[in-house]
Amino acid sequence: MATPFPLKIVTPHGLAFDGEVTILVVRTTEGYAGIMKGHTNYMAAIDVGKLTVSLPDKEKRIGAVSGGFVSVVDGKAVVSAITFEWAEEIDVERAKAAKDKAESLLAIKESENDEKVARAKLRRALNRIDIGSVGR
Repeated sequence: MATPFPLKIVTPHGLAFDGEVTILVVRTTEGYAGIMKGHTNYMAAIDVGKLTVSLPDKEKRIGAVSGGFVSVVDGKAVVSAITFEWAEEIDVERAKAAKDKAESLLAIKESENDEKVARAKLRRALNRIDIGSVGR
């Protein structure tokens, strides 16, 4: 049985989670990172993707994360996310509307920067749709 360790998930909008978990898996810019109690001090940039935690009661929770950092310092993990939503909180219809809007922006891109922004919005929307659909 895995031993719990403290995790905080924070966003610019506030604290999304503060509790004990047995496993944290998050998508970084280098691939997925798995963290358990006793992990060495660590820091990595977060990519758009899925975040999964296993709670001490064996429940798993899944969330959508977009950018930020994950760190482990002296056994305490912190996810500082640009955006984060638990799967059950995602408004899938709103995410689908964001996807449609991003695709429209891609079709009429006026500059290289417009294209980069539209592609980033599309990745976030698709991630939210995928995770929000699974969380139901």
